[in-house]
Amino acid sequence: MELFITILVLLALIGVSNVINREIPFVPVPLIQIALGVVVTFIPLNIHMHLEPELFFLLFIAPLLYNDGKHTPRGELWRLRAPILILAVGLVFATVFLIGYAIHWMIPSIPLPVAFGLAAILSPTDAVAVSALAGRIRLPKSLMHLLEGEALMNDASGLVAFKFAVAAAVTGVFSLPKAGASFLIIAIGGLVVGAVLASLITGLRILLRRSGLEDETMHMLIHILTPFALFLAAEELGLSGILAAVAGGVMHAVERDKSQKAKPRTNEVSDNTWSVILYLLNGLVFVILGLQIPSVFSTVLGSPDFNNGEVLGYALAIFIMLIVLRFLWTFAFSRVGTVFGRSKSNEKISFKILAMTSLSGVRGAVTLAGAFSIPLIIDNGDPFPERTLVIFLATVVILLSLLTASILLPLLASNDGKKNEEERLEKERLGQIKMMSAAIEAVHHATNEDNEVESAAVLADYNRWMKHIQPNENRYGSLRMSKNEPKFRIEAVEIEREETRRLLANKEISKEHAVLFLDSLEQLEMILSSRTHLLLIILKSLAKRFKGVFFKDISRLSDAQSRSDREAMRQIKLRTSSVVIETMGRLHSGSKEKEVMEVINHYHFINDKLSESYLSLQGNKEGDDEVKRDLHWVAIQAERDEVQALYERGMITRDIANELRRIIRDREASILEQE
Repeated sequence: MELFITILVLLALIGVSNVINREIPFVPVPLIQIALGVVVTFIPLNIHMHLEPELFFLLFIAPLLYNDGKHTPRGELWRLRAPILILAVGLVFATVFLIGYAIHWMIPSIPLPVAFGLAAILSPTDAVAVSALAGRIRLPKSLMHLLEGEALMNDASGLVAFKFAVAAAVTGVFSLPKAGASFLIIAIGGLVVGAVLASLITGLRILLRRSGLEDETMHMLIHILTPFALFLAAEELGLSGILAAVAGGVMHAVERDKSQKAKPRTNEVSDNTWSVILYLLNGLVFVILGLQIPSVFSTVLGSPDFNNGEVLGYALAIFIMLIVLRFLWTFAFSRVGTVFGRSKSNEKISFKILAMTSLSGVRGAVTLAGAFSIPLIIDNGDPFPERTLVIFLATVVILLSLLTASILLPLLASNDGKKNEEERLEKERLGQIKMMSAAIEAVHHATNEDNEVESAAVLADYNRWMKHIQPNENRYGSLRMSKNEPKFRIEAVEIEREETRRLLANKEISKEHAVLFLDSLEQLEMILSSRTHLLLIILKSLAKRFKGVFFKDISRLSDAQSRSDREAMRQIKLRTSSVVIETMGRLHSGSKEKEVMEVINHYHFINDKLSESYLSLQGNKEGDDEVKRDLHWVAIQAERDEVQALYERGMITRDIANELRRIIRDREASILEQE
C-alpha cells in the first residue's frame, strides 16, 4: 500500500507541474518537477524512493531513448555523424582525462581514479533533459539534431568510461588498451544486438498479422515491451543496453515508414499510447531526481567533515570547466569544418552558436543514476573514497546545467526582432494548417452511413476556413477574434443573460427554455473567459448545481431536444442578439474601439444565420444539428491534440501553442453560438 500511495503522489506531482508551468511558462517543466520532488520530501507523507541504478536505467532510460531513436531524423543523424562522434566519444574521453585531472588537483582527497569516474559520469548529456528544453527553447534545427544525436550516443561512452574508472578505484588496476577494446565491443555490440533483435521482433509482428492476428492491443503490448527486451538482452551479454534501445528505436522508425499508409490505425494507437507513457516517464525521471536531492545535500552540507562554501565552490568550478572544455572542443573542430555538418571549411561558426552548443550540454538523470551506482566499499573492505562528495558534486552540476540552460539559452536563441516575428507568424500559419488538417482527418474517421450529410457539412466548414488561414486573418475567414474582443463578447453575453431573465419574468418564454439557454450562455462565457474570470464562473456553476441537487428547483429538458425546443432556442437567440446590437451600439456610441463593431457585426452575422430565410434556403443540406455539433466537437478536440503534439515535438513554441489554442477557443465559441 505504501508503494502504491508513493506512485499515486508522484503521478499527481507530474500533473501539478504542468499546471504550474502554465502559470510560469518561463520556468521549464523539469525544474518544476525537481522542485516538487524536493518539496514532497518535507511533507509528512512518508514519500521516499530509493534510486536503484540498474532498475532506473531499465524502467526509464531504456524506453525514453528507444522513443528518441524512433523520432530522431535518420538523415540528419547520418549527415552529422562526424560531429556527433566528435562530441559523443571524443569529448567524453577528453572530459574524463582533462576534467578528471583538474578535479584531483583541485580536491586532493579524491583519488585520481575516482576523479576520472566523476568526470566520466558528468560527461554524458541527457537526452531526456535536452528534449524537455527543446519544447520551449527555439534552437537552430541543425544544432538540435546534433544535440539529440550526441545525447543518444554519449551515454554509452560515458558509462563505459565510468565503469572502468570505478573498477580502477575498487581494484587498483587499470589497462588503457583493454578499456579501449572493451568500449568498442560494448558500443558496437549493443548497436548490433539492438538492431538485430528489433528486426526479429518486427518480423514476429508481421508473421502474426499474416496469421490473422490483427488485435491492436496485442501489437501495442509488443511495442511497449520491445525497449525493455532489447535493454535486458544486451546487458545480459555484457553490451550496452542503452545503445541497443536506441538502435531498436531507429529500426522501428524504418519499419514504421514502410507501413505508414498500410497500417494507419496501428500507428495512431501506438502514437497515443506512447504519448501517455512518455509523458509519465519524463515526469517521473525528474520528480525522482528531486526526491534524492534533500538526502544528498543534507549528508554533505550537514556534515562537519565538509566546508559548505568550499564544496559548493568545487561544484561550480567543475561546471564551469565542463562548459569551457565543451566550448573549446567545438570551437577547435569547427575551424576545420568538422562540426555542424558543414561542407566548406571556410564557413565561420558564430560565437553565438558555439555558446549555445556549450550551454546545451545539460546533465540529468543518467548522471545521477550513475553516481548512485558507485559501490560503498572497495576490495580491501575500506569505504569507497569520497563517495558522498562525488554524488553531491554530480547533483549540483546537474542542477547548475539545467538552470543555466533554462536562463541563458532562450536569450541566445532569440533572433533579430523582424526576422523573429516573420518566423513566428509563418510557424503559426503552418500550425493552423496542421491542426485543421488533423480536425478534417478526425471527422473523416468519425464518418459513417448515419452521419454522412452532417460530416459533409462540417468538412465544408473546415475547408472554407482553411482557405482563409493567415496569421492576422479576420474572424469571418477563420472565426478568429482580435485579442481584446473576448472582453466585449463577455459583456454581450451578460446583456443576453439579462434579456433572457426579463423574457422569463414577463412569461414570454418557459422556465425550461430559459434554463437551457442560460446554460448555453454559461458555456460560451467559460470558453471566452480569462483564467481568473473562468474560476469565478466555475465556482458559480458548481454552487448552482449543488443547489439543484438538494432543492430540485430547476427543471431541465431531456438531452435529446425536440424540434420545438430547438425552435424556441432559435427565437430566444434572435431576440437576445437584437438586444445586444441595440444596447452595445448605445453604450459604446462614439467608441473608436474596433472590437465593439466586430462584436456588433458578429451578432448581425448570427441573426442572419438563424433567420428563417437562411434556414429555408439551406433546407436539410446540413442534416441534424446535434449530430453536426458532435462532429464539430470531435474536430475541435483533434485540433487541441494536434497543437499539444506539435508543442511536445518542439515544432512550435509555448507562445505559438497558446495562440493556436486561442484560435481554437474562438472557433469553438462561434460554433457554439451558431448551433
